[in-house]
Amino acid sequence: MSQRIDYIQATPALFKTYLDANNAVKQHPAIQQLGDLITIRASQLNGCGFCLDMHVKEARIHGERELRVHHIAIWRESALFSARERAALLWTEVLTRLPEHGVDDATYAIVREQLSEEELSAITFLIAIINGWNRISIGFKAVPGSADAAYGLDKAGLV
Repeated sequence: MSQRIDYIQATPALFKTYLDANNAVKQHPAIQQLGDLITIRASQLNGCGFCLDMHVKEARIHGERELRVHHIAIWRESALFSARERAALLWTEVLTRLPEHGVDDATYAIVREQLSEEELSAITFLIAIINGWNRISIGFKAVPGSADAAYGLDKAGLV
C-alpha cells in the first residue's frame, strides 16, 4: 500500500494549524489521563490503520498496560476500566458513530456523572480531532508505521 498524496506537503499551513490544535488539546489534564483510550477507540471504530498503529504505540510509550490496550475494543465486558474511563469510551463511541437523532439524554447523563464540564469539553475536542485525523489518513491511505521515526514512535519497541 502506498499513500495517495502527501497532505503535509500539499497543504503545510493547514496541517500545522490542525496539528497545533491537536497538540493544544493534548495538554489538558483529562486528555493526559484518557487520551490514549479515546484515540485508540475512535481509530478502531473508524478502521484507521495508520492512527490505530500510532496510538497503540503512543499508549505503550505512555506506560499503558498491554492487556488494557487489547481490551479497549471490548471495554464493556472488561473489568480493567474505571467508571471514568468507561464514560470517556462511551462518549467516544457515541460521537464517532453519531446516532441519527443525536446523543440521547441518558448517555449524556452517564458521561456527566463521571466527567466535569471542562473535562467533557476537552475530550469532545479530542474526539473531533481524532475523527478528523482518521478521515484524512483513510482518505489518503496513510501507511501504518510510516511516520514512526518522525513522531518518535520507534521508542515503543513495536515493529
